[in-house]
Amino acid sequence: MSRPTPPARRLRLGLPRRMFSQVLLMQLAIAAGVTVLATGLFLAPLSNQLDDQAMRRALAIAQTTAEQPQIAKDLQTTPYSADGPVQKEAERIRKATKAEYVVIMNKEGVRWSHTDPEEIGGKVSTDPARALAGEEVMEIDEGTLGRSARGKVPLRDSDGNIIGAVSVGIAYDSVRARLIHAIPGLLAYAGGALAVGALAAWLISRRVQRQTRDLAFSDISALLAEREAMLHGIREGVVALDRTGRVRLLNDEAQRLLGIGDEAVGRSPDEALGAGRTADVLAGRVTGTDLLTVRGQRVLIANRMPTDDGGAVATLRDRTELEQLGRELDSTRGLIDALRAQDHEHANRMHTLLGLLELEMYDDAVEFVGEVVGDHRATAEQVTEKIKDPLLAALLVGKATVAAERGVALWISDRTRLPDRLIDPRGIVTVVGNLVDNALDAVGGKPHARVEVELRAEGRTAVLRVRDTGPGIPAEQRELVFTEGWSTKEPPAHGKRGIGLSLVRRLAERQGGSAAVTEADGGGAEFVVVLPEALAGDDLEPALTVPAAPEEES
Repeated sequence: MSRPTPPARRLRLGLPRRMFSQVLLMQLAIAAGVTVLATGLFLAPLSNQLDDQAMRRALAIAQTTAEQPQIAKDLQTTPYSADGPVQKEAERIRKATKAEYVVIMNKEGVRWSHTDPEEIGGKVSTDPARALAGEEVMEIDEGTLGRSARGKVPLRDSDGNIIGAVSVGIAYDSVRARLIHAIPGLLAYAGGALAVGALAAWLISRRVQRQTRDLAFSDISALLAEREAMLHGIREGVVALDRTGRVRLLNDEAQRLLGIGDEAVGRSPDEALGAGRTADVLAGRVTGTDLLTVRGQRVLIANRMPTDDGGAVATLRDRTELEQLGRELDSTRGLIDALRAQDHEHANRMHTLLGLLELEMYDDAVEFVGEVVGDHRATAEQVTEKIKDPLLAALLVGKATVAAERGVALWISDRTRLPDRLIDPRGIVTVVGNLVDNALDAVGGKPHARVEVELRAEGRTAVLRVRDTGPGIPAEQRELVFTEGWSTKEPPAHGKRGIGLSLVRRLAERQGGSAAVTEADGGGAEFVVVLPEALAGDDLEPALTVPAAPEEES
């Protein structure tokens, strides 16, 4: 069985695919076109210039001949003859100047001289009227000797009277020969210019080839289209900066994460974002990988990579939801541990209750159950009585359970009074949760550990205080604790530390408030957060100013 014959490949004509070849061909075509055009533009007037030069030369010879007084005298005193003085002088001049002919005629147009002696005595073949009228003439004309460049002038006697004319011709073939003779040299110059242009085109094309990595135009177009689709389609912010440190590109996600628009293009990070850690990271003043930064209420992870042209590309990932999930996971784990401990405690209590019943100590059993129920009820009632917002109250009840499991006493200050009119309860939950978590970490594992929470309403302003009995914060580090990424503790399983307090200050400052840390009475740290306009309405419960009664330690 014979194999099928493969179809013949068709020859495809057209531009080569590679950019290097296309650019080289286009530049060569441009160089060749310019060379041909320049050569043509030079040759076009050259013929006219040579004609003009030939006519002026013929006119100059005629003028020089007519100015010789002996010729005018011989024309008047001697007959025309092949051996006459006029013919001899005219031939001498013709040979000396290499003119085609020198014709001297009288007023009737009869020749006294000619290159062909047989023409002497005959009338000239072209009209000499203009020269005999006293006018000097330059022209290209046909005569008995063929086409020539001519100059005609009147011939005058000693008194200035016109007695004839002098006509001098330059063979037009010599003019054409000069033109043809000039063409090889001109083409040599044009060829040299074309060679230089071709070399320059090759060098430029090689540079383009290196810079474009020998891609085809279609490949570059496809890459640009893919780049635009990728930059504006990915869920990661991309910020490109040039070698001067100015923003040259922002994708949609970067604009959303940073809260800026296209007006940031062409500006430095400091101008576009304002002073802060985010601008420092983008500008490269803070180095490292997976750098934490906070922009508004968002926690961002930034990475910056320099480019070959001296610029840089920074990528931004939104960790806000992940950070919240991580903190919720930590809280959930704490609650699970607390519930596990309560389960053990509950089992112990049930065993105690069973023993009392078996010993028929019924009164003691009733008293024991009442104490157990009363302890649980007192904690929830203490929180909900002073904090009316359900979300915030639930947070503190949960934190109290976690604190108890960790051996820390979490107290709600007697000065606490917060009505259920919070404008942004979730924001305050974030603030209180971060402060309590940090306080619990600070006092964990220490004897008589205690954390006190105070939330007060002063008009429409909410004042939050969290005190602990931990080691406190040195004065020189009290501002550093609010810096993104700064922490003295080991990072949790879900990510990095150094975000919570930065978020607290950022949330406070966004509402025109403040966040600060001082030393608590008796040692430890005291965080104070002031949130103006945090409550709605004017009929708010007044803040308590009576000093709090001493509280028992657990």
